[in-house]
Amino acid sequence: MEGFRFTMPYTVRIADINYGGHVANSAVLNFFQEARIAYLGQLGPFSELDLGGCGIILPEAQVRYRAEMFHGDPLLIGVRIESMKNSSMMMAYRIDREGQVVAEGTTALVAFDYQTRRPVRLPEGFRRAVARFEELPG
Repeated sequence: MEGFRFTMPYTVRIADINYGGHVANSAVLNFFQEARIAYLGQLGPFSELDLGGCGIILPEAQVRYRAEMFHGDPLLIGVRIESMKNSSMMMAYRIDREGQVVAEGTTALVAFDYQTRRPVRLPEGFRRAVARFEELPG
């Protein structure tokens, strides 16, 4: 998938389908989260709860639906970190079905200390891992 160094396959499950017979809006955000978790794990020993000293919290998500998705559809989900600031990062997602873009979007994520309930700086080890993988400035 052009522009995405990390992708993962996903097959649409019956639980992803709404009363309209296609993938529910909420399911697409779940697809993004599944891909985000896999991406973080592939970068190193990172997770949504531990980027090397803090977790992340999601204050904003945007989704653009390009086509319907149905039960059993084989999908390819791409995810990347487009940019990082002191305490936040922007992740981009694309979902393809057989070469056709069916959904895309972004999530703003903030480094968050769940003990103090406050934003914190992105850990240096995480920043270096992302910069290496995505070829971004650290």
